[in-house]
Amino acid sequence: MDTPVYHYFDHGADIGIAGYGETLERAFEAAAYAMFSIMVDLDAVKPASPVDFVFEESDVELALVTWLNHLLTEAHTRACVFARFALRHENTRWSGQAWGEPWRDSLERGVEVKGATFTQLSVTHTEHGWEARCVVDV
Repeated sequence: MDTPVYHYFDHGADIGIAGYGETLERAFEAAAYAMFSIMVDLDAVKPASPVDFVFEESDVELALVTWLNHLLTEAHTRACVFARFALRHENTRWSGQAWGEPWRDSLERGVEVKGATFTQLSVTHTEHGWEARCVVDV
């Protein structure tokens, strides 16, 4: 898998993330990568068995927040960290997978992300592809 393209932007006490991709799904995957990169060096994470995600959402901006928060909820519930992501959608149905591993002592922890927010939320299509951005609460 190619390294996702993403960047961070300033937002007071929280952190803005933006993921980019040729498709909407790749941009969402890159945003997930950006979010989990805040918490840990993802190159040190060994992707293991996948965790599946399915949700319904007709609004693409709300779908971004839903996707990111589903990932965070599963990571917290399973006491794990995800480092690889796949997402697809058809109409209002979104399904995806995330691969990761349980937290281990040798993983250096970064800043905990509590959730994706509606702040500066946007999903846009440009001549270069898709951009998916929002602020995450840290």
